[in-house]
Amino acid sequence: QVQLVESGGGLVQPGGSLRLSCQASGSFFNIHIMAWYRQAPGKQRELVAAISNGGTTNYVDSVKGRFTISRDNAKNTVYLQMNSLKPEDTAVYYCNVKDSFPYDRYDYWGQGTQVTVSS
Repeated sequence: QVQLVESGGGLVQPGGSLRLSCQASGSFFNIHIMAWYRQAPGKQRELVAAISNGGTTNYVDSVKGRFTISRDNAKNTVYLQMNSLKPEDTAVYYCNVKDSFPYDRYDYWGQGTQVTVSS
């Protein structure tokens, strides 16, 4: 069974840092994208950061220079390092894995982890 387990969320003061982790396990075919999304109260879910199987990264403009997405293949884990956090970063963060074989696409989601940035 495919499973994505998230950790690392919590309460942090503005300017602080958090590192989110998402460990993937189970039967995958070909993972081509791993990503982090977030959904703030009253807003649509948005893509925060993504990393391809080739290591190419993309970020939403609002987090560029502050967030870094990375992966550890040995641990089957993707990370989101969040620095200089702002109150507007407050949201539920979701890990996403895009799998394929060979023309069918599959999306898997973590359970979500709350990030709250507040004094």
